[in-house]
Amino acid sequence: MGRVLTREQKLLLFQTAASKPESEVAYCAAVIAANTTCRKVELLSLRWSDVDLFERVLFVRRSKTEAGHRAIPLNDEALAAFSRLRRRAEALGGGAPEHFVFPACEHGVVDFTRSQKTFRTAWRAIVRAAAAAAGREAARAALNAGGRIGAAKAAWRRAAQAFRGLRFHDLRHQSITEMAEAGVPEAAMQSIAGHVSKKMLEHYSHVRMAAKRQAVQVLGGGLIAAEPEAEQPTSKPN
Repeated sequence: MGRVLTREQKLLLFQTAASKPESEVAYCAAVIAANTTCRKVELLSLRWSDVDLFERVLFVRRSKTEAGHRAIPLNDEALAAFSRLRRRAEALGGGAPEHFVFPACEHGVVDFTRSQKTFRTAWRAIVRAAAAAAGREAARAALNAGGRIGAAKAAWRRAAQAFRGLRFHDLRHQSITEMAEAGVPEAAMQSIAGHVSKKMLEHYSHVRMAAKRQAVQVLGGGLIAAEPEAEQPTSKPN
């Protein structure tokens, strides 16, 4: 099962990525993944002919399965990330329809006719930096609350743990989970995310119900007294 960050952790991760100019390409890739459900292999296979910035649509033509071939609408953040990559490509002499969106780069030389192989090194650096930032913030809060050094260290470890081992692929799980929590219908989720196994759909259905249960707690308030626990129904009526 994939990992899911809280909203605060997610924002910290992307703020950290945005602050590292050397990781701009990986940052843009992460923004796109988090806003489209795209897998790493799908992103690395993209050519500019697959991205329609005017109609705001991304066409995934290579995926793990044929069910992964799909058209994904681009929201504002995904469009901004693609636009930044487009400006970068044009500044380096690329951007032709057949060129890769994430081109290979060796010894400072960009080859738009070959795809980048991975985001691993830059991604790991981003995750490590985010873990350190979360740890520092948690330790500072513990000290400000009157805690001792031991408590600050423990707070650092707990906060940093959320990021340790975080994979680029977890961004896909993050985005699908957020759609499920928002009540997006399963058909729409599958259309956007491509193939989602039956087991995973059941998981997201559970996530959706948990989000709904939490949402209805804000309703009401003083309308009727709660029934004593012993008097609440324990089985469905016939």
